[in-house]
Amino acid sequence: MAKEIERKFLVVGDDWRKLAKGTHYRQGYLNSVKERTVRIRTIDDKAFLTVKGPNIGITRMEFEYEIPHKECLEMLTNLAEQPIIEKIRYKIAIDDLVWEIDEFLGVNKGLIVAEVELQNEEQKFSKPEWIGEEVSGDPRYFNSNLVKHPYTSWEK
Repeated sequence: MAKEIERKFLVVGDDWRKLAKGTHYRQGYLNSVKERTVRIRTIDDKAFLTVKGPNIGITRMEFEYEIPHKECLEMLTNLAEQPIIEKIRYKIAIDDLVWEIDEFLGVNKGLIVAEVELQNEEQKFSKPEWIGEEVSGDPRYFNSNLVKHPYTSWEK
């Protein structure tokens, strides 16, 4: 069984920007109930279908498959829940881990989060200085929930 063990944090400052070049992602959800999500996404000229199970702590089942790019674009336009999630993703390798920083665009503009995938829930790691508050357990920051409740609509 494929598993994803991931922690998520808010990003502070801009020091991380000089460490990586970003890649544009567009993603949408065909199903976003908490028991399972079915996501489609484009990354440059590639496209993927991902099925994820519910979170149990910071772990969940995850299955991902490459799909035809043209078909993904059609599903994003005609089948995906709206609005589509758009973001620039930056990947920064530190020690033996890769931090993925997502800078959201559109209705989620202003939100920047960092995720790190771990081997197990107890894995120790050092946090870069640009890592802020942990939001792993806060469902507001799940990409699937940002469709229903975009960041720009949150009360600040």
